[in-house]
Amino acid sequence: MGYSTTVKLVTGDNLPQLTFTLKDSNTAASGQTLDSNDSSTWAPISLASSTVKVRIRQIGETVLLATLTATVTDATNGVCTIIFPDGTLTTAGTFEAEIEVTNGSSQVLTVYDLIKFNVRSDFD
Repeated sequence: MGYSTTVKLVTGDNLPQLTFTLKDSNTAASGQTLDSNDSSTWAPISLASSTVKVRIRQIGETVLLATLTATVTDATNGVCTIIFPDGTLTTAGTFEAEIEVTNGSSQVLTVYDLIKFNVRSDFD
């Protein structure tokens, strides 16, 4: 299991808006030759009629800090966005998140790689 690039945040913030593009590393994008090391050649995962959840927990813990529902902004191209509601980023530390997609037929796809968040304390 691997992590994407670490996202750096500050406690108490409810921005930035984070945008994710979900792609299938086993399928070539239209007009591309599949290269497992080049995500620009991967086909987008359709999010049509899907719900996307992002579950966050502190690294080393099993209890979830939050489950956020993403907004699908471009279903055809696998693009979704999350924001951090007030009360989500209350503790400094290192956190990890997984993305879970449930399609209209209740089938579930969990993205294997995790997202890492490094949250530092705010000055006030």
